This record gives sequence, structure tokens and C-alpha cells, in this order.
Amino acid sequence: MKNYANKNLNPFFIFFSALLIHGCVANKDTAIDRRFQNLTARYNYIYNANVLLTEYNESLLQSYADNYEKTLSVYLDPEPQVNLVLTPGIANKQLDDVITKGQTIINDKSFSNYIDDAYMLLGKANYLKGNYFIATEYFDYTAKTYNNDLKTFIMAMNWKVRSQMQLNNMVLADKILDTMLRASDELKKDLAEPLATAAQMRIYQKRNKEAILFLESAIALPAEKQLRIRWRFILAQLQEKEKNLQDAYANFTKVEKSNAPFEMYFHANLNRIKLKALLSGVKLNKEEQLLALLKDDKNFDYTDQIYYQVGELFSAEGNFVKAEENYHKSVAKSTRNQTQKALSYLKIADLNFKEFNNYIKAKLYYDSTVMILPKNFPDYDNIVKKANNLQYLTDRYTIIAKEDTAQAIAKLPADQREAKVKAYLTPKVEVVNTGGVINNQLLNDPDFPNRSLNAANNNAVGNTFYFNNNAAISNGFGDFKKRWGNRQLEDNWRQSARSSAQETNQILAGGNVATEIKPANGAANQAATEQTSLEKQFLDALPTTPALLATSDQKIIDAYFEIASFYQQELNDKPEANKIYLELIKRYPENNHLVAIYYSLYLNYKGIDEAKSDQYKQLVLTKFPESNFAKNILDPSYSAKQTQMENIAINNYNVAFDAYAKKDYANVVKQADDNIAAFPNNDLAPQYAYLKAIAIGRTAKIDPLLNEFNQITTLYPNDKIITPLVRDHLKYIEANLEEFKQRPLALIDFDANAPRFVSQATPIAVPTKPLVTDNATKKAVESAPVAKPVEVKPVDPTKPASIFSAAKSEEYYYVIDVADATLTLSSSRFGIGQFNRGNYPDNDLVHKLVELDNDQLIYITSFVDLEDAKIYESSIIGQLKNIMKVPANLYKGFIISKENFEKLTDRSRINEYLEFLKDNYK
Repeated sequence: MKNYANKNLNPFFIFFSALLIHGCVANKDTAIDRRFQNLTARYNYIYNANVLLTEYNESLLQSYADNYEKTLSVYLDPEPQVNLVLTPGIANKQLDDVITKGQTIINDKSFSNYIDDAYMLLGKANYLKGNYFIATEYFDYTAKTYNNDLKTFIMAMNWKVRSQMQLNNMVLADKILDTMLRASDELKKDLAEPLATAAQMRIYQKRNKEAILFLESAIALPAEKQLRIRWRFILAQLQEKEKNLQDAYANFTKVEKSNAPFEMYFHANLNRIKLKALLSGVKLNKEEQLLALLKDDKNFDYTDQIYYQVGELFSAEGNFVKAEENYHKSVAKSTRNQTQKALSYLKIADLNFKEFNNYIKAKLYYDSTVMILPKNFPDYDNIVKKANNLQYLTDRYTIIAKEDTAQAIAKLPADQREAKVKAYLTPKVEVVNTGGVINNQLLNDPDFPNRSLNAANNNAVGNTFYFNNNAAISNGFGDFKKRWGNRQLEDNWRQSARSSAQETNQILAGGNVATEIKPANGAANQAATEQTSLEKQFLDALPTTPALLATSDQKIIDAYFEIASFYQQELNDKPEANKIYLELIKRYPENNHLVAIYYSLYLNYKGIDEAKSDQYKQLVLTKFPESNFAKNILDPSYSAKQTQMENIAINNYNVAFDAYAKKDYANVVKQADDNIAAFPNNDLAPQYAYLKAIAIGRTAKIDPLLNEFNQITTLYPNDKIITPLVRDHLKYIEANLEEFKQRPLALIDFDANAPRFVSQATPIAVPTKPLVTDNATKKAVESAPVAKPVEVKPVDPTKPASIFSAAKSEEYYYVIDVADATLTLSSSRFGIGQFNRGNYPDNDLVHKLVELDNDQLIYITSFVDLEDAKIYESSIIGQLKNIMKVPANLYKGFIISKENFEKLTDRSRINEYLEFLKDNYK
């Protein structure tokens, strides 16, 4: 019986197995196959793939770190890539399994109805892995292939928009979004995510009011619960930004009462309390309610943010002392949230800079902010720029404070001035450490900028501890001074010489007295002598006469103007720039920068306050109708026309110079006369006159040449390029007049690029000489007491090591980089030669040319030290516009050591050096 049963079952089992294998392997377009493929594709692959995506999103929700100091992103996505970096997608088993399932459906279930879903799975998985290019291709294919299925088309377009936003292709993403929104008008459901995506685009575009409308619509539609809570929080953030406080309060309250993640719940509660206080006008309650959050143990990890919000409330009320106090508490409690600590540092820095005018302390806190603030933080670049350039602003605010103090003391009776000066210049603290590197322990201490290195140690007992024993300190100080002399407590204190930047920091901290290490038993005699000398200098410089007072006022005016210009042009902080401009006008209504100030205010208020903008526009037009600013207002293309005219003038000069190089002297004279007649007041007129004079000297005797030279000195007495050179020529001719009179032609025709008045000798290599200028004596006297070292700056560990060196060199060059290898620079080099011979006749300066692939480097050699190179740079930089016969946007000048110059091989190396220069020699 048993054997009989087996024999009967075997054929059935074989048949069933064959049918099963056929169903799994065969891929035919039959009704049975389609049904079977639909069944397995839907329940074996689509369902399981969606489960995997849900699990991945839930794990992402747990690990995703939101920054609640800015508007949250609509989805749990990273920030869009500003600089596109192609990297392999993240390794994730769940997402890899989703990709495998999607590919299986496409390859093995090709007659099922789920091919579009498979392509969407592939796109979503690649998107979540960070493969945005691949994801875009899948979504694009799905949208084009299945455009008849409206739901599939809109979902594919929605994810394509998200992919393009992640790639920072905002223009393309906006176009795709527009197409999707037009198509969505016909879809009645499943629109929540597309509307939320549209809101995210509007947030990126800073069109908050439109984003609010999209989010309100998305929240009203069915969607995943946690996403809707997130969208409501973002909606409240946007409403608060748009000053719709009532609706923002209502939405923060709804988030607080929802099943939101704890961190979102906490911030919703924090914002709700703040807005409730603002709406009710009860100032006391908002502080009390915020501080009441500290009593809840669940909020322990958010103590720093609570104190920060309290500080914000006091700051809004104008109580900046209490605000700073709470920001310090926030810093002290920020043990894990580095972003929050950076924000508190930033607020303290801003308060000290804008409200307390404590620029040294502000600089310390800006530096601390930059050290720990994430680089993707909004306005990060401006914060870095402010930290890097605070010295510029500090110097000018210091000038204002110093001159105001000097003027106030000058108004006192003569017998009271000396006591006031002494009180003003006497340091308030014995030691201030302005140069040392702050260690991590001090960085975490909110009061580190206020600490004195000589503060008493209250925990010490008796005098056994070295630093509590005055006798031991005095002996140690004496031994130290015998070996090292007077040294400031700072990095690299073994360096005997000081850089200009170090000296500036010393002065800002209160002079030499404030920064030297003092023995415990009193100040050294040398310091007392220096203090007395400093007081005498200050007394002698007091603006006690109208002329000195005018000079002092001008320093204040220039400082205010430069501060405002810096805010406007460098930091793009127009409100702060306007504030400084208005303060300057208030103090000095008739200053020499008035037209530039009116024009800047006109531009800054344009589009913000049209009435004020028009007011300053009319002031420019009525008070300064002939100024370039007025011409720019009346004709917006005026600047472009001026640039065009300048380029024409440069081209005309190059034509005249080419004629000179070809020894077509008659044409040179004609070109010069024509251009001088057409543009008599052009800056190039003296150079045309010089070309004409040299051409005449090549073709006539000495008298016509002398006539031309004398006309140049008469017509252009203030020219800095040609006139000094011509005066030098006239001196030489006068000393050798008899020889010149015997010549058939005044000038012997040698190298056209280097006209000489006497026989041209073979050049002989000579050692580099110190730069000889009018203030050479002054320079020597000033530089005698202290040698100039190379300033050593702390290394930024985040930056790769530079190939360039800041080490002291025995030879420096001044380089003019022309970013166009196709231009002819003969006329420009001729102009450099004219400038050098006229202004530095005793220095044997030589200019040479190096051609790279895309750049041409004119370098002037050589200078014995960095100071000489800086003196030369300061003298030529204002004349480059007239010297260089190429458009101004194509060239830039800089100083470089001989060793670093040899490393300039291409444009990327030049750009790298310019960054190095900014960090090391600014």
C-alpha cells in the first residue's frame, strides 16, 4: 500500500514542481504570467522594499541632528552642496537591498504592472545613499516613460526636484517644480509631499510668504505623521520671521502638544514662551517661564539654550549687561552642543564690538566663534571676514577714541592737562595676555578674556608655592632678565624682535607697560622712563591750535568714513554702514567725503526706504552736480562709458608706443598731439608728452628737446610718473650741456625700451641696495631700535600645509600679475621703467618678465627686506592705473620673496600664494 501511494504521488509532485519552476523562470506575456508576476512583484518585492525604506527613515529620524537656530529643512536631507564633490554613495544594507529588489522586478517581472514602482525604488534608494546624479536619471526616466500616469509623473518630478536641489541646481529645480505644480492641479490626492517640496524651494529662495502658503496646504493633506509635525514647526519658524507672531505662537503650541521628538518639543516650548511674552507685553513672565524650564530634569541637556534665549530677551530690551551675563552662562553650560557655544560666543563678540566698544575682547570672542562654528552656518563667511579683519576696524575706532580724548584734554586749562594725560595713559592692569594661545580649558571658560595672569590664588596656603612667594618671584625674574632681557608673555617669546602686528596688539592693550612681565616688587625704571616719554609725546601732540585741531578732526572723519565703507563693501552690512555714515554727518556736516556719503546712503536705502533714498539722491544732484556720483545717477551707464573711454585711451597709447618702438617718430609726434588735444586732462597726457619729447630728441638737436621737457614740468607739475623722470633728465642735460650741444641729434638711438642720454655701458651685476627714498633717513632712525622679525602665526590644523614660506628672505620682489598671456606688455613695462627711474634713480631697480601658460608676471627686483618692498608698493600702487596699459581688472600687484617667487608655476599657484599672503602679511 505504501509503495502504491508513492507511485501515485510522484507524477503529481513532478507536475507541480515543473509548474512552479515554469512560473518562476518563464517570462512570457500571457494572462497567467502577468497575474503571477504582479502577485510576486507586489508582495515579494515592492512591499518588502517599502518596509526597508520605512525602517531606514525611522532610523534616520533618530540620528538626524537638526540645527534649531535656523529654519529646519522640510525633509531629513543634508544641506545642498555649494561646491559639488563627487563621492561614492554611503554603504547601507537596507538601501542596497531595496536596489536589488527594484532591479529584480525590472529584470524578472518585466510584464508586471510595477515597473514604474521599481524605478522609483531605485531612484529613492540612490537619493538616500547620496547618489543624486543617478537618482535624477531614474526619476527623469520614470517621469518621461510613465507620463500618462499622473500620480507616478508627479511623484517622479517631486523627487527629481529634490535631487536637483541637493545638487544645488536651483534654477533647473525651480523649472521642474513649476512643471510639477501645473500638472498637480488635476491630481486630487497624494499632494502633501510635492507641496512641501515647493515650500522647501521657496525657503531656499528666501520667499518665505510663499513657503508659508505651501506648508499650510501640505499640512492640511494626509501625510506621514512625523513629517506633518515637522512641517508645522517649520511653518511656525517662518511665521515668526515674517512677524506673524500670533499664528507662529499657535503652531508652536500645536507642536508642543503633539507627539513630536523631545528636542523639537523642547524648542517649540521655548519659542512658545518667548512669543507669548512678546504678544502679552509681560517682560517679567517670559524670563521666569524660561528659567522655570531649568527645574525640569528632562531639560538638563538644554540648559545652555535656555540661558541663550534669556540673553536674547535681555538683548532685545536693550539690557546688554544682563544679556552678556546670560550668554556667559550659556557658554559655561555648553558641554556637548558646540554650535550653541559658538552662537553664544558670537553674541558676546557682537555686544563687545557694537555696544561696549571693547574691540580686543570682541576679537577674542570672534576668534573663538570661528574655531568651533560649523562652516555651513548661515553668514559664516561674514563672521570669518569680520574676525579676520577686525584689526582694520579696531585701528580706526582706536584713532577716533584717541583723537576724541586728545581734543577733550586740549580744551582743559593748561595746568590740568598733564594730570589728565597721566591718568589716561596709566595702564589699568599690570599684565594682560594678548598674544598667547588659549588652551581648551580657558576656551571653555566664559570669562577667559577677563582673567589676569597675576590674579591671586585664593586656594593656596602659605608662601611655599613659588608664585605666592614674592622674594622667589623677584629672584627668578632677575635670573630670567639676565639671560633673556625683557620679554612679553606670548607665543615664540624667545624671538628678540617684534613684528608690526605684535606691536599694534601691545599698544591696543595699553602700551609697553601693560604687556611686559613685571617683578612683584614694582615697575622697572626703564618702563617708568618710557611711560614719562609717552606722556610727553601725547601732551605735545594735543590739538591746542586751529591747525592741529583741523588735523585731528580729519583723522576722525577719515576713520569714520573708512569704517562705514568697510561695513558696506567688505561685510555687506548696509544698516551698520548707514549708522556710521549718519554719525559722521552728525558730527561733521561739512566733511570732505560728503558726496561719497550721500551717494552711499542713496544706494543703501534704495529698495528699502525709497523716501530716504530719494532724499540723498537729491542732495548729490543739487550740492555736487559736477561729480562723477551725480553723473552716475543721471546716467547709469556713465561708469561703463568711462571704462570704455579709458580702454580706448589705453589702446591709443599702445598705438603711439608701437610707432615709437618701430622708430616711426613722425607718427609718434602726430599721435601724441592728437591725443593730448582730444583729452588734455587725461592722466595719460604726460606720458604722451614724454613720448613726443623722446621722439623729437631722436630727430632734432637739444633745444627742441629742452623745450618739450620744460613744457612737461610746467603743464604737469604734480604728475608722479613722468615729471620726476623729466626733472632728472634736465639735471643731467644741464650738467653735460656742452656735450649735448655738439650732438647732431640730442638722443643717441639705442634700445627703444630704454632711452639713454649717454653711452650705454654693459650691465654689471651688483648686490642689491637698500631702497633710497625721501624718507630714508626717517626710516633708518625708526627701525634702528628694534629689528623686524617674521611674525609667527598659529597654524590652522584644518588647512593643508602651504608650499610657501614666511621665513625672512634676503631678497624680495614686487610682482604685477597680468592674467592674460596674449597681451603685449611693452608699453606697460616702459611705464614701470619711467616710474622707477623718476622716483628711485639711485636704486638700480630692474623689471623683468616671466611668461606662464595663462599669466605674465612683471617683477621688479630687488629689495633687501620686506619693509623696502612695502615702501615701494605703497608708492607705486596709486600709479598703476596710469602705468599699466591693460584693463584694470586683469592685473594685481603683490610682494613676494625670491624663494616663494620661484614656486609660482601657474595660476593656481598664484592664487594659492595670494591666500598665503593674506594670512601671513596682512
